[in-house]
Amino acid sequence: MISVRVKLTFPESLVRTPILARLVRDFDVEPNIRRANVEEHEGWILCEIDGEGPAVEAALAWLRDEGIQTDLLGDVLES
Repeated sequence: MISVRVKLTFPESLVRTPILARLVRDFDVEPNIRRANVEEHEGWILCEIDGEGPAVEAALAWLRDEGIQTDLLGDVLES
């Protein structure tokens, strides 16, 4: 298992999309929201994403492909 701290920044077109639900369902990872600010025209979430290494990597790649700015915050933590 690894844990990655990220900041996810959403464009207006994705603010109402259930992105975290898709991460859990499609990639078998566990996002833990630490802080967030979501408004009508933009939003961001600071979270930790936990899971098996390949699943976390696939989830981060999918987020980027969807148009969500994905900034890594700190080191990857392994447990």
